Amino acid sequence: MAATHRHEVELKRKCQDALKKAKDPIEQLRLQCLARGSSGIKGIGRVFRIMDDNGDKQLTFSEFKKGLRDYGVIVEDCDAKKMFEAFDTDNSGSLDFDEFLKALRPPMNNRRKKVILEAFRKLDKTGDSIITVDDLKGVFNAKKHKKFINGEWTEEQVFLSFLSSFDSPDDPDGQVTHEEFINYYSGVSASIDSDAYFDLMMRNAWHLK
Repeated sequence: MAATHRHEVELKRKCQDALKKAKDPIEQLRLQCLARGSSGIKGIGRVFRIMDDNGDKQLTFSEFKKGLRDYGVIVEDCDAKKMFEAFDTDNSGSLDFDEFLKALRPPMNNRRKKVILEAFRKLDKTGDSIITVDDLKGVFNAKKHKKFINGEWTEEQVFLSFLSSFDSPDDPDGQVTHEEFINYYSGVSASIDSDAYFDLMMRNAWHLK
């Protein structure tokens, strides 16, 4: 399930404190995103993907700078340039979108990556690497939701509300890609120090074996 309120508060606090001391440009941007909560990395990813009009999955410096501004990351031009150059490891003058997101995610070990993939595969019933309302039917019981019980929401509204936890608030599309799922849980992972606790939380949340 989505991160608990306690995890969100703790993550935001840790990131805001760390941001005061951070010197590395990549770490500074990562912390600015995560200071918004577990969905921070996912959110900036969605902003940049929308900007990629020609679908080449490359970001120029001007696009990078505009994307930061659109997402509300306020930095001086010189600092934005330092961030861009830190991600542009081959000095090509553009960023590969997927590599940028991978570098931006908080580091996770293989144990955590494995259990996140397990959860995604369980939800992705159709195997197309996108979780939709249809995938959730039979996996997530909407009828136990309090707003369904009191007649306020339909079953479909419960499913869409659930998906919105992982979706971008600025551009919700009722679908969650594998990339968005990983981006979201990399944020959750950053708020949990213990591998054993993270693994247990994921297995309990998604009823994994």
